[in-house]
Amino acid sequence: MRMVFCKVLKIEAEGLDEVPYPGELGLRIYENVSKQGWQEWLKRLTTILNENRLSTADPGSLQVIEQHMVGFLFDEGNLGQLPPGFSAGGGKK
Repeated sequence: MRMVFCKVLKIEAEGLDEVPYPGELGLRIYENVSKQGWQEWLKRLTTILNENRLSTADPGSLQVIEQHMVGFLFDEGNLGQLPPGFSAGGGKK
């Protein structure tokens, strides 16, 4: 079992089995994000896609998704956090 110090959880945890994303960013994630941290990102990604009406098939959206990914996983930039006023469960106010 490969262990990493997870940038998301801020603890030593089980690392990913393979690089989860292409390129240098994927290697950085592999070296610095745990399996649990990656699962947390995937949950956040669903929220980001829905809230921002993004599509993984749109190259313009992919750039925005990457910015959110870096923000969430590495706390860099101002993206990746939940939108202001967001509450899980999605009930209308």
